[in-house]
Amino acid sequence: MSRENTRTSGKDYEASHIGDVTSLGLPRELVEAVELMFFAYRDFVSDPDTILESHGFGRAHHRVLHFVGRRPGMSVSELLHILSITKQSLSRVLKDLIEEKYIIQETDIQDRRIKRLTLSPKGHELHRNLIDPQIRRFQESLAKSEDGTLEKWQEFMLHLTNMETKIDFMDDTGREK
Repeated sequence: MSRENTRTSGKDYEASHIGDVTSLGLPRELVEAVELMFFAYRDFVSDPDTILESHGFGRAHHRVLHFVGRRPGMSVSELLHILSITKQSLSRVLKDLIEEKYIIQETDIQDRRIKRLTLSPKGHELHRNLIDPQIRRFQESLAKSEDGTLEKWQEFMLHLTNMETKIDFMDDTGREK
């Protein structure tokens, strides 16, 4: 993909590239961008997937470990909102992580109906082992990129995010509150 083409706005992009389309009749560079997203995601999760598999866990376990690790003490309902999954889906994954002592679930002191989640020391270690190769992947990619790439990428990814289900602990710039 050429750099000048990726800098155009959505409407300008469609008008200026109408002849360069795929067999689906869609803009070729945008279809290629979707493919790059698939390949990047596949490779981004490959190292954690291997680690998770050795524990008998999957990607859902990874997401729960990540968000509980990022926001210790969050409630189960907050986690459900962030992950946009059903209670039933979370229940199985959370049960695994609690039984294996990666996550500690405690009753809220003020409201006994609320369950608070934190990572155990074992959970912190697994979370760190899962995120380390992903951080290295980002560092290697950024080392090969122009200054400002991370900020532009974060802005772009934020625009791809459904703002109605946006992570509550991030402000509108994608920065942690």
